Amino acid sequence: MATYLRLPGVSADSDEAALEGWSVKAGQKIAAGDVVATVETEKAVVDIECDQDGVVHALVVEAGTLVPVGDPIAVLLAPDEDPAAGDALLAELGLGPGADTAESPPELPPAAPAAQDPAPAAVVPAEPAAQEPVPATPAAGAPGAPSGPAATGGRIFASPLARRMARDAGLGLEQLDGTGPGGRIVRDDVLRAIAAAQTQPPATPPASEASPPATTCAARAGSAAAEPSVAAPATPTGAVTVRTSAYGPYEEIPHSKLRRLVASRLQASKQDAPHFYLRARVRVDELLALRATVNASSPVRVSVNDFFVRAAARALVDVPEMNVVWTPDAVLRFERADVSVAVASERGLVTPVVRGADSLSLGALSTAVKDLVARAGEGRLQQDELEGGALTVTNLGMYGVREFDAIINPPQVGILAVGAAVAEPVVVDREVQVATVVHLTLSVDHRPVDGVVAARFLARLTEIVENPLQALV
Repeated sequence: MATYLRLPGVSADSDEAALEGWSVKAGQKIAAGDVVATVETEKAVVDIECDQDGVVHALVVEAGTLVPVGDPIAVLLAPDEDPAAGDALLAELGLGPGADTAESPPELPPAAPAAQDPAPAAVVPAEPAAQEPVPATPAAGAPGAPSGPAATGGRIFASPLARRMARDAGLGLEQLDGTGPGGRIVRDDVLRAIAAAQTQPPATPPASEASPPATTCAARAGSAAAEPSVAAPATPTGAVTVRTSAYGPYEEIPHSKLRRLVASRLQASKQDAPHFYLRARVRVDELLALRATVNASSPVRVSVNDFFVRAAARALVDVPEMNVVWTPDAVLRFERADVSVAVASERGLVTPVVRGADSLSLGALSTAVKDLVARAGEGRLQQDELEGGALTVTNLGMYGVREFDAIINPPQVGILAVGAAVAEPVVVDREVQVATVVHLTLSVDHRPVDGVVAARFLARLTEIVENPLQALV
């Protein structure tokens, strides 16, 4: 029978997602497991699969639209079903049979209106970020804006980052002048508009009513029911608000969704996981010399951090009791060493996972890390690239930080904090010498791992770093 294809809960952290693009078109036959659309959350891009055979009768949401979880995005027919059944569902949405593609959609009232607080706003970057890449296929629409392309008489082209920034700042794309290729709206256009609107009162986004989630599709990368949304901040848009108090003026910067998510997860980590810390000071002179040799002859330039990721992976294999995660019912021990890398993207902190970091060559590992970092900055990570692994490597050495304690990224067992490489006196054979050293702090969840196991892991890691040829074999 005819049915709605509804947006599933693509992750436990998001109650809405932007429909990035369609993989099917009206009239196309599909089978269970086929990818029908791609959606984007605050942290990742997720492929949506259909769980039934059928025919796409109509696409009712345009690419680029922000959709609450559970809202209809398409109408499906059973094989050989009369199209009139699909037209009846379209009529319930206020759409006619002619509006059956996402290329020229009419202004669409919500099928089952969903009540939502205004989306928590993203902080406008304080410093200019790297130039935003232009997607291969332009996405249309103005997600979250009070009027869409239909209201402006045509499609509005904007990069995904610009679209998101405009939505979070409460700006409609029709209010912006695009300076990118072909008039595309890019990040700098939104920043200029935000700066110009600082003295204007922020617009309050309209609210709608909630619809019950009922999906006929699934997220490829592990869909989960969305958690209740967090109450919106007092300031309804993403614009920075200047206020005054008895202590002087201050800026009120609303939380972004990703900042709320990171804060919630890290707070839960400190509350639920009993942290303990081990520290080590490792000499890296031989590592730096080997890195210089590798970079002189390899087309792939490796970083000091690549060596530490590789060393951590090898140490996880050599001390398998550390390659675990805690669950309420059991400790899960992994056969493969997957290591996360902490990345400070424009959106906020994310920790994509390098799969099988123990079996990759150093050059392949470096390439994989660079790819994850680049796509994190562009918001193009897949959800499954943010899940898994037993350990995260986080490095603040490039900022001159010598030593720091990091909070475990749940449900992982630990996080390795890497400091700056600095010259310090060391004692070798009872003689004082000057060596280049790095301070390491290993934060460990005491539930699945005892101190002796963590100490063995850190000792093995130190051995690999100070004898870096071991990281190459």
